[in-house]
Amino acid sequence: MSRSYRGQREFGARLRRLREEAGQTGKQLADRAGWAQSKVSRIETGRQSVKTDDVRAWAAATGASNELLEDLLADLRSLRVEHAAWRRQLRGGHGPKQRALIALESSATLDRTFQPDLVPGLLQTPDYARHVFTALAALRDTPNDIEAAVRLRMQRQVVLYDRTKQFRFLLTEAALRAQIGPPAVQRGQLDRLLVLMSLDTVEVAVIPLTARLPVVMHHGFSIEDEDLVLVETFTAELQLRDTDDVALYSKLFDLLWGAAQDGDRAAQLVRSVATDLSRSS
Repeated sequence: MSRSYRGQREFGARLRRLREEAGQTGKQLADRAGWAQSKVSRIETGRQSVKTDDVRAWAAATGASNELLEDLLADLRSLRVEHAAWRRQLRGGHGPKQRALIALESSATLDRTFQPDLVPGLLQTPDYARHVFTALAALRDTPNDIEAAVRLRMQRQVVLYDRTKQFRFLLTEAALRAQIGPPAVQRGQLDRLLVLMSLDTVEVAVIPLTARLPVVMHHGFSIEDEDLVLVETFTAELQLRDTDDVALYSKLFDLLWGAAQDGDRAAQLVRSVATDLSRSS
């Protein structure tokens, strides 16, 4: 039994006890919530994932207190955070993770990515990506499949040309200036970024160093459609599926985008960084 399913089943059992303590049958709760009775059964046995709105409806139907509701929502949020340690994900190298991202990105229609410290993978050149993977492999002591990982990262970028999809990339000026590789690699990356910014499927915005920030930027993240947020730390990748969490990250993305320069102004900022790089190298 998987850890996620076990947690889902335990949460369902808790909701069942709440229903029973309210003296209701599954059918009575379903009628009050406006659901089919089978949904109540699936939730209580862990065979159906639970959303925030489901918990609110359950609490309302059983007369649960606001305090209990907040406790349930907090537990649900913890349940819907999947913690995937990099040590486990990368035990076969970086290639398998890149292959998994190909599947994920091909299924999404809207991808929003915020990256404060480097150019996002979908926009990287092979040379830039090679330096990124080399540093990460050394840090995490993972198998050396760097060339395979680079090839797969380049394969991921095919999705940028799919006109049924939309990609919004939010970077900081600091990410453009970060010395990931030698000057020639940096210049090539900036040139590539300018080319990809011209695609109809791609929007890029850059937060200038001088911008007044609406919130403090703690880490990068990606939002896939409206139901999944990916957050990378040094030790793990967090997958957030709770609707409140996704809504919060969506709001954060919009706030940061409002502090950025997009369109022609973003392109001009990229060119300015490239000019500064040429002068200093």
